[in-house]
Amino acid sequence: MSEPTLVIVKPDGLQKSITGNVLTRLSETKLVIIGAKIKSVSRALAEEHYRHLKGKPFFEEIIKYLMGQYHTNRVLAMIYYGDDAIQKVRKVCGATNPEEAEPGTIRGSFGRITTKGIYENVIHASGNGSDAAREIKLWFEPDEIASETLYPTQEISIVNQKKRVWV
Repeated sequence: MSEPTLVIVKPDGLQKSITGNVLTRLSETKLVIIGAKIKSVSRALAEEHYRHLKGKPFFEEIIKYLMGQYHTNRVLAMIYYGDDAIQKVRKVCGATNPEEAEPGTIRGSFGRITTKGIYENVIHASGNGSDAAREIKLWFEPDEIASETLYPTQEISIVNQKKRVWV
């Protein structure tokens, strides 16, 4: 079954300049990228992304990590699409804990746990279909995705909205 999944190369992956290596590993899945962008992560976005971990003792550290307070302040967010996308991407990523990730997976090859106990696991991948839908809608606007049928949309009119434009 064709499905989308959100993939984020986290700040440590960008700072270590391993994005090309990560994309090469992901290309082994034979999935299609239908959305991609570099983004600075606000506290509000990080908290909403990891809302299911609120109340955990490591919540504040994971928020700071995603916001780039330990590394560069940007991430590469992508949507991969295709048959069994979630399972295929998660297999290439490896276990969340880099020490438990299989050698040859992205986290097994490039992840680490710092001396302060912070998981620098390089990449995020949606865990299931409902997580993927929530995360994709959180990180991407409909017009940023090269698929018009991914999720239902509607057109609305917004009055007096400010927008940055090129000079």
